[in-house]
Amino acid sequence: MSLINGHITTTDSIKLSLGKGWSVPDHPVTNPLLHTLAGERCSVPPIWLMRQAGRYLPEYRAIREKTDNFLDLCFNPKLAAEVTLQPIRRFGFDAAIIFSDILVVPHALGQHVTFEAGEGPRLDALNDPAALKRLRIEIDHTKLAPIYETITRVKPELPSSVVLLGFCGAPWTVATYMIAGCGTPDQSPARLFAYRHPEAFAKLIDILTEASASYLVRQFTAGVDAVQIFDTWAGVLPADEFRKWCIEPVARIVASVRAHIPAARIIGFPRGAGTELQRYLAAVAVDAVGLDWMTELQFARDYIQPLRTIQGNLDPLVLLAGGSALDHAVDAILEAFGQCPFIFNLGHGILPDTPIAHVERLVVRVRNDV
Repeated sequence: MSLINGHITTTDSIKLSLGKGWSVPDHPVTNPLLHTLAGERCSVPPIWLMRQAGRYLPEYRAIREKTDNFLDLCFNPKLAAEVTLQPIRRFGFDAAIIFSDILVVPHALGQHVTFEAGEGPRLDALNDPAALKRLRIEIDHTKLAPIYETITRVKPELPSSVVLLGFCGAPWTVATYMIAGCGTPDQSPARLFAYRHPEAFAKLIDILTEASASYLVRQFTAGVDAVQIFDTWAGVLPADEFRKWCIEPVARIVASVRAHIPAARIIGFPRGAGTELQRYLAAVAVDAVGLDWMTELQFARDYIQPLRTIQGNLDPLVLLAGGSALDHAVDAILEAFGQCPFIFNLGHGILPDTPIAHVERLVVRVRNDV
C-alpha cells in the first residue's frame, strides 16, 4: 500500500454489487473524484467544499483588497486563478472549483449586475414581461472570455490528482435573482412572476437553459474536468413547479452539454429538494447529486445513494462550531455513505467566519490521517 497526495493507491479486491454495479476499483486511484463520478467507490472519499475559496482565508482577503468589487475579481483571470488555487495549496482538496459567480450568465445576457459590499448582488429587476426584451437571446461569450482564460491558467497548475470543476447556476435559481433584482428570503418575486406570467417566465427559463448549456460547454472546452449545476433555491417550490422549473430545464442542460461533450461529468445540486430528489434523479442524468445538510442520512443512504453517487452533506454551521460536534457529524456521514461512491462536501457553502483549523480538522478526519 502506498500514498499519493494523501490517497491510498491500492484497494480491497472485493467488489460491491450495490446500486448500479458500483465497485471498489482494482487499479491505482490517481484521480479520486473522477473515479467516484464514474461510479467507483474509493477507499478514502474525495473531498472538496463549496465556497472553499473565500473570505475565511486570509490569502483570499489580501487578493480581494486589490480589486474594487467582486465582479472585477471574477473577471481578472490572473487573480481569479490565484484565488482558485489557494485552498488547494492550503488543504490539498481533491477538486478546485473555478472562482466566479452564477450571475455572470445574466451579465452575459445583457442584464446589469453589481455586487454591493455587505448587501450581495444587485441587478436591474425584470419585474414585468416587457422587461425581458432587454435581454439578449443568446449568451455573449466575449463577456465570459476572462473566465475561460482563468480555466486555462489554473489547469496546468493543478496536480494530476486534482479535478478542475466549472459550474453554473440552474435556470430557476438564476431567474430568481434576475426578476427580484436581489436575493430574497423565499424568492416570492420570481414565484409570483411565474404564476402571473407563465409564458414570459417560461421564455426566460428557455433563454437561461440555452445560455447555461452553452456556457458549460465552453468551460469544458477550456479545460474543466467536471461541472456542478447549483440550484440553490430549488427547495422553495411546490412539487409541480419544481418539476416544471427545476427538473425539466436542468435535464435539458445536461442533455445539451452531453450532445457536445459526450463524456461530460456533471453534478447536480438541487438544494432543499428533499423527497423530490428521487424524481429529480429519475429525469436528470447527472453523475452525482449534492445533498444539503437538511437531508436525513438514512433516507439518503437507502433511497438516493442506490440511484447515483452522492455528495455532501455536512452542515456549514457544524464546521463553524468545530470540536466534538464536528467530529461526530463527520463520522456519521462517513458511516452512512462510505460503503458506496461518495464525495465529501458541505450541504452548502463554507461560512466566512469558519476557522481554518476547523477545515484542517475536517480534512484529517475524512482522510483518517489521525
